[in-house]
Amino acid sequence: MTEIALPMPAASVMTEPGELGRFGEYGGRYVPESLVPACAAVEEAFREAWADPRFHRDLDRLLAVHAGRPTALTPAWRLSAELGVNVLLKREDLAHTGSHKINNVLGQALLAQRMGKTRILAETGAGQHGVATATAAALLGLEATIFMGEVDIERQALNVFRMKMLGAEVIPVTSGTRTLKDSTSEAMRHWVTCVDEAYYCLGSVMGPHPYPWMVREFQRVIGDEARRQCAAELTTGNPDYVVACIGGGSNAAGTFAGFADTPAQLIGVEAEGGAAIAAGKTGVLHGFRSYLLQDENGQVSEAHSIAAGLDYPGIGPEHAYLKDMGRARYVTVSDAEVIPAVHRLARTEGILPALESAHAIAWVIRAAESGELPPWSTVLVTLSGRGDKDMATLMEAS
Repeated sequence: MTEIALPMPAASVMTEPGELGRFGEYGGRYVPESLVPACAAVEEAFREAWADPRFHRDLDRLLAVHAGRPTALTPAWRLSAELGVNVLLKREDLAHTGSHKINNVLGQALLAQRMGKTRILAETGAGQHGVATATAAALLGLEATIFMGEVDIERQALNVFRMKMLGAEVIPVTSGTRTLKDSTSEAMRHWVTCVDEAYYCLGSVMGPHPYPWMVREFQRVIGDEARRQCAAELTTGNPDYVVACIGGGSNAAGTFAGFADTPAQLIGVEAEGGAAIAAGKTGVLHGFRSYLLQDENGQVSEAHSIAAGLDYPGIGPEHAYLKDMGRARYVTVSDAEVIPAVHRLARTEGILPALESAHAIAWVIRAAESGELPPWSTVLVTLSGRGDKDMATLMEAS
C-alpha cells in the first residue's frame, strides 16, 4: 500500500484537515496504487460540490423533504428528574430510515450522481448505513451493492430484508470475523474492480482521505442543528456536556463539530469490547492511521459489542486527534450496562433507542448516579438511531 505524503496542517479544531487529510498524525491515505486516482477524484468532486451553492440547496432540500430534518431536541423530563441532571436528546432516531446515516448517504449519493456514477457500493454492520444507502440509491435511480458480514446478517435480519425491499444487492462476507471490519475490507477490494462506474459510499468518519473529513461535514448538520436548538432551549445557550456513542464515530463527529468551539465537554462513548482509544495502539487499517485494537504482534484484533454498529476495531482519525489534544474525552460502557439503559429510557421517556445509542445513555446514567456529573448540569445526548432493528437481541437478553 502507498500513502500519499501530505504536509501536516496547522493545529485546528474540526475544520478542514489539509490537502493530504491529516488530523495531527492521524488520517492520511494508505491505499493500493489502483485506488489513488479514485480517492483523488472523490476529493476533487467533493471540494467542487461543497463550494457550489446549488449542491447545498439540493442536499438541504433532500434533508428536509426526504429525511425529515430538522430532527427534534427532546427534553428527557422523567429521566432527568431521576438522575438529577438535565438530559436533552438530539433525535436522529426520528430521521428517515431510523438513524443519522441518511444525512451522510444523501450527500454522497448526490456526489456520486454529480460524478456520473451509476452504482453505489457500501459496507454495513448494524445495517443502518446499508438501509440508508439502499434508500438513497432508490431515490436517485442508482444501483446499490451492500457488503455485510454473515454474523451481522444473522443478528440484523430485519435490516437485510429492508435493503432488499429497496432494491439493493446484499453480499454476505464470510471472511475473518464476518462483521463490520471484514465487510469494509471486501467493499474496498470490490471498488478496485469497478471504479469507473461505481462510487464507494463509506459510512463513517474512517477510511482514506477525503472520507473522514467529508463524512464529518455531511454529518455536521446534527451538531449545527443541536446548537441552534440548545440556544433557544437553554438560558446558558450551550450544554455542559455533549455525549455520543462511537464506533467509527460519524454521529459523534457530526455532533461535536457543532460544539467544538464552545466550553461544552465532548464525551465519546465506546463499547468496552471495541474500545480503540481506551485499549488500542496507533496503526493503519482501511486506508487511514488511527488507534486500533491490536495483539502483541501488531495484528488487528477482533472487536466485540452487543451493538453491531460499534463492532469495529478502530476509530476515526479525527477522534484520535481530539483525544490527543485533550478537546474530547473517550469513555467505555460494557454490554451489561447497555440493556438496562435501553429499558430505562424506554420506561421513562417512551423512546426505544438503538443499542449503539444506548451506550451514550448508559454512560450518562452511570456518571449521574456516581456524582461525576454535577447536579443539574445539562447533558446533550445524540440518540443516533432507533431500536427497532435490535428487537431480536433485546428479546434474547430480556
